[in-house]
Amino acid sequence: MEIRLKEIAKRHGIPAAAGVVVSAERVLWRSSVGEAREDSIFRLYSMTKAVTSVAAMQLVERGLLTLDDPASMWLPELGRLEVLEGFDAEGEPRLRPASKAVTARHLLTHTSGFGYEFTSPEILRYSEVTGKGGLADRRNGVLNSPLLFEPGEGWQYGVSTDWLGKLVEAASGDSLGGYLKGQVFEPLGMKDTCFGVPEEKWGRVMKCRARREDGGLEETPNGRPGQPVFESGGGGLYGTVGDYCAFLQMMLRGGAPLLLAETMDEMARDQVAGMAAGRFRSTMRKYSLDADLHPGHEDGWGLGFLVNRTGFEGGRSAGSLGWGGLANTFYWVDRARGIAAVVMMQVLPFFDAECIGVLREFEEAVYRS
Repeated sequence: MEIRLKEIAKRHGIPAAAGVVVSAERVLWRSSVGEAREDSIFRLYSMTKAVTSVAAMQLVERGLLTLDDPASMWLPELGRLEVLEGFDAEGEPRLRPASKAVTARHLLTHTSGFGYEFTSPEILRYSEVTGKGGLADRRNGVLNSPLLFEPGEGWQYGVSTDWLGKLVEAASGDSLGGYLKGQVFEPLGMKDTCFGVPEEKWGRVMKCRARREDGGLEETPNGRPGQPVFESGGGGLYGTVGDYCAFLQMMLRGGAPLLLAETMDEMARDQVAGMAAGRFRSTMRKYSLDADLHPGHEDGWGLGFLVNRTGFEGGRSAGSLGWGGLANTFYWVDRARGIAAVVMMQVLPFFDAECIGVLREFEEAVYRS
């Protein structure tokens, strides 16, 4: 394949990137740019969601979890949810008990009613008024924000997959990290994917950069090694492009060796007919800009990822699966064409125009090749 990632990244002023294209059984192409290397470790952020979703579906196969029973059977706190109806004259939130039960299917499809404060002005205001439900809480594993609507009545990107991770823990009796290591990472040979990067690997963690108002990029603090307080099923993993492509190859193989083919087919099916999924307006532009991966089209959502209802011009086929992560990491799985691809950068905010330029050109180059 001829994909000139170095030239694409240079054209968009992105100092470091890595990409891989695979079929079900082999690597077709790979490259890294700038300080990125084949074994560089990236913050995957919301690319974690697909991994947590596969873990949940393994438990469904084993009869330890069900898709459509109330999730409060495993997590009693999910039986005490409230719906945010607005704010009173004093600015206090108006809440009422939810009348419908949240299920694992709702969590997998982001139809639970949960939001993020960076995708919902209501959740942002709730967090500012109450001091609850924001990023600081989530870092400690406290997911105490209200619902924006009754479960099943809409699509809203939010903390659903963090709750799903807690559901995996409750149904399996293991920590999320422990379960993923034994049931996902080790079977697929994903040796560098984890929630807490050990100190001896920390030198391989990529620097993250933020876009300044003048358009330039500046490095952000790189954090520190060690185990996080909360293993976030919605956004906590670190990993390499090679590891993640091993995960995508599993999806191209129909789930083998992690899932049955019929389970993978169900995950890949659009579950939100009549709704438009996969786009949101940002309320916190430090972290994300408005996002729409497929402008001019309404896409769906499967059990863990975007399902594009029509093909991308010059790119992935209709029915492909995909999503991304906050620091502008992206993947897609084109089951019709038998290929999958990952391109990873480490730039904030999400949906930075130059990063999206890299993604678009990279995808077009993959299909030209």
